[in-house]
Amino acid sequence: MKVLLLNQVFYPDVAATAQHGHDLARDLVRHGHQVTAIASRSIYGQKGAALPPRETVDGIEIHRVGRSLFGKAGIAARIADFALFYLSAFVKVMTLPKHDVIVCFTTPPFIALVGRILRQVKGTRFVYWVMDLYPDLPVACGVMKPGAAATRMFESLNRSCLRAADADVVLGRCMADLVRGKGVPDDRIRMIGVWSDQEEVKPVPREDNAYRREWNVGDRQLVMYSGNFGIGHDVATFLEAARRLREDDRIRFAFVGGGKKKAEVEAFIAEHGLESTCILAPYQPRERLDELLSAADLHLVSLLEGVEGIMVPSKLFGILAAGRPALFIGSDASEISRVVVENDCGASVRQGDVESLVAAIERYADDPAARDAAGERARTALVDEHGARHRLAAWRGLLEEIVGNPGRKSAPSEARDA
Repeated sequence: MKVLLLNQVFYPDVAATAQHGHDLARDLVRHGHQVTAIASRSIYGQKGAALPPRETVDGIEIHRVGRSLFGKAGIAARIADFALFYLSAFVKVMTLPKHDVIVCFTTPPFIALVGRILRQVKGTRFVYWVMDLYPDLPVACGVMKPGAAATRMFESLNRSCLRAADADVVLGRCMADLVRGKGVPDDRIRMIGVWSDQEEVKPVPREDNAYRREWNVGDRQLVMYSGNFGIGHDVATFLEAARRLREDDRIRFAFVGGGKKKAEVEAFIAEHGLESTCILAPYQPRERLDELLSAADLHLVSLLEGVEGIMVPSKLFGILAAGRPALFIGSDASEISRVVVENDCGASVRQGDVESLVAAIERYADDPAARDAAGERARTALVDEHGARHRLAAWRGLLEEIVGNPGRKSAPSEARDA
């Protein structure tokens, strides 16, 4: 097959969608397919154009277009950067030779419109990889009003893209329900969750972990939030838990990564004098991901209630690969909560339930053996069901089916994902 991937971020960017796109592309190349990726010349959130316009990496032909003029200077600035990427990506897509199938992500929002047009103009098969739902996400976070004219327009645009795709790939059961509610028939919906690679991310023993030494954690229980502190994530609940546990010398917290709410985390720590019990660090290299995730004894994953299904945090699966328990903060209807509970590899608490979160952290501090057993179950869940091997096989099967049998529609199946 000739496969085209379209997303604003791609290798060497560290954003989650860039990493998953790179994983998929490498796997397709390993299985004899030809893969082209179109992405931005800018690292996500940074100004300028630091990346080469064209290069071949791991057998993947990467075309980079546009550039970020403003970074994350504000909503209007980001819209301007998005518009430049839309235009330059569309031109590049239309000038490339025909591909068998295009996979459109959701960064920037509605870039799937390019896939829809390509399907109409060139007959290229079109798969919509629904990482996040727009305008559902800004509405749920209070950035857009539900009944506003712009919201209705964007909702109509997204529904048209979902319905025009040969397949809509969703990340969990709650997201499948939302997409189905937008009028997409069941035979267009395929559930293939995000993943972590069990070979790339392996548990690193505490005594060998450089991060624990660097941060002077000692034998204390380290509770970590790693990744994006985005508008759809609840930070207030775990920050208050960190404040309440400040006098417990058995416990330390680490907040690693970036995003819109990272400044809120930093301000809270400074305001409450938590510098001695809370570690702050930026995003870390992917090459050290297993060591980073293994540095923690417990990991935090959060999602604002009302956002479940609109987005599905990918960080859980790296946590499972590292063999560490996860403490999820959010609705029990979320796919993340379901995975944690079904595999008994941590705990799930509701947004704002600081008491339950503190109790879970203290319970694991009191019983390291139970904590380790939960971590072992986490690793088993990743290897048996949620690992890259299973997810990438599902992706190959889907694309080969669509290209080889263009008139045949696929039924939704978690089994083919597992």
